Amino acid sequence: MWLTGSETRRGILVAGFLLMTLTLFPQENILERKLRLPDNSYRAVRALNEVSRLTGYVFTYDTQILNPDRSFTTPSIEIPLHQLLDSVTGDSTVKYSIIGKHIILYRESPTVIQSQSGTQVMPSLMLTGRVTDVETGEPLQYATIGISHRGKGTVTNSNGDFIMKVTEEWMNDTLSISYVGYINRFIPVRSLPGNSMVFTMERDFIPIPEIIIRAQDPQYIIRKAVSSIASNYGTTPALLTAFYREGVYRKKEPQVYSEAVIQIWKSPYARSLLSDQIKVIRSRKIENIDMKDTLAVRLKAGLSSTMALDGMRQIFDFIDPESLNSYYYHLTDIVTIDGENAYVIAFEQKEWVEDPLLKGEIYINVEDNAVVLAEFEINPNHISKISETFVSRLPRQFSMKPEYVRYRTRYRNIDGRYFLSHVRGDLGFIAKGKNRIFNSRFTVFFELAVTNHQTGAVDRFDRDELAPAYSVFSRSITGYDSEFWKDFDFLKPEDDLIEALSRINLRLGEYGD
Repeated sequence: MWLTGSETRRGILVAGFLLMTLTLFPQENILERKLRLPDNSYRAVRALNEVSRLTGYVFTYDTQILNPDRSFTTPSIEIPLHQLLDSVTGDSTVKYSIIGKHIILYRESPTVIQSQSGTQVMPSLMLTGRVTDVETGEPLQYATIGISHRGKGTVTNSNGDFIMKVTEEWMNDTLSISYVGYINRFIPVRSLPGNSMVFTMERDFIPIPEIIIRAQDPQYIIRKAVSSIASNYGTTPALLTAFYREGVYRKKEPQVYSEAVIQIWKSPYARSLLSDQIKVIRSRKIENIDMKDTLAVRLKAGLSSTMALDGMRQIFDFIDPESLNSYYYHLTDIVTIDGENAYVIAFEQKEWVEDPLLKGEIYINVEDNAVVLAEFEINPNHISKISETFVSRLPRQFSMKPEYVRYRTRYRNIDGRYFLSHVRGDLGFIAKGKNRIFNSRFTVFFELAVTNHQTGAVDRFDRDELAPAYSVFSRSITGYDSEFWKDFDFLKPEDDLIEALSRINLRLGEYGD
C-alpha cells in the first residue's frame, strides 16, 4: 500500500455518529387514515412505495413475512391504511408499529424465555438487514449501524447488508442507522423481531445558497480540523474490537480470502510516542490457488495499512498544514451526517506537482471541526509512477500496473468523542506476461469494521501477543475454522463473494441465506 509524503501520506475520516435516545411524541393514528391507491393491481413493494408517497411515512419490514413481488388487488374506494397493509402482506398475523415517520411490519416474538433454572431471561437477537434508499430501492453501502450512546456497531457491506448480535443488555436501547446525506433513523431494539429487515432511508436536502459556500475558505476549515484533533478524538488510549477481512480476486474468482476478529490498542490522538498495537483473537483463510498458477497475488501489510489510514492519528498528506500548498481545495457542498451538517471539501494535486498524490473529498463537521469521512484515491493521472510501491517479488516474466487505488475512512461520534469506525481499501491491477496475448486482472481489497470499544484503564498488549501487522496476513493463518464466529460480530459477506466461494465447494454454512 502507498502512503508516503511529509512522513507518511495518510488517510482521513468519516461519519460522526451523533447518537441520541429516541423520543416518542403523540401523533396521528396513521393506520386509521383512509387512502385510495391510484391503480387496482399492485406488487407489494410498489404499493408500499405509493403509500410512502401519499403519507410521508417510510417502511421497515421483515423479509421473512413480506414477499416484495407478491401481487394483489385493492378496492377502488378509500380504506383505512391498516386494511390496505393487510392486503399488501396477505397475512393477518403481521403487526404494525409506528415509530416517528416510520412504519415497521413484523410478527410478534416472545420477549422473554424460560431458562433451565426457571428464571425469565431476555433472548438475544441476530439482527440482519439491508439498508436502502426509500425512493430508488438501491442499497446503501457502508451505512453505519449502532446502538445509541454505545460502542456497539457495524457497517453495511457493498450490497447494503449487515448483521449484528444484540444481547439482553441492548434490548431497551435504540438502533441507529446513519448514512451521509440521509436523515438518521432511530428504532427501538425491542421493536425489531430479528430475521432480515429492510430499512429504508430518506435523503436530507440542505438548501445552502451558493454565495454562502463560496464565502468559506476550505484551507481555513482544514486547519481548524487539524488543530481540533486532540479534543475530538481523545487524549487517552482506547481498546477497540474489530472485524478485519482481505481478499484477492483473479478476474472474478477469489484466490485468497482471509478474515479475523482483532483487538486494537489505540494510542491517544494527542502527542504520543506510543504506536497502535494489534492482537488477533480469531482468524481463518480460504485459498484457491492451484499449483499450476504461474502468478499468485497476496496483499502485503493489510493490517498495518488500516492503521495508517487512521488519518487523525497519522495525518494524511492532504490535511497536513505543511502540504496544503500542493493541493487545490474547493468547498463543494454542505450535507447532513448523523443529524449534523458537514462541509464537503474536494481536493486534487496542483498540476505542477509531479509526485503521485491523492484526490478525493473530506467531510468536516460544521460545529466541532471533526473530519468525519474521507473518500480518496491515488491521482489516476500519476498512478503509473507507483507500481513498485504495491508489488514485491513479481516473477521476471510478468509486469504489473495498478489501475486504481481507492481508500475510505470513517469515524463514529459516541457521546462527544470520535472513534475509528470503518476503513476500506480497493486496489485494481493488470498483470501482463511476456509473450502472452491476454492480460490478467487482479482486484484486492482490505476492510476493517470496529464493532465495540472500551475506554478507561486499557493495557497495552504483551509483545508475544502482537499480530504480524507488517507481514502478509494470509500467510500467518493456518487454515479454515468452521466455528470461527461464535459470539463475535462480523461483516456480512457480499452476494458475489458467497457465490464465488460456493463455486469452490467450501462448506460455509454461516454464509448462507
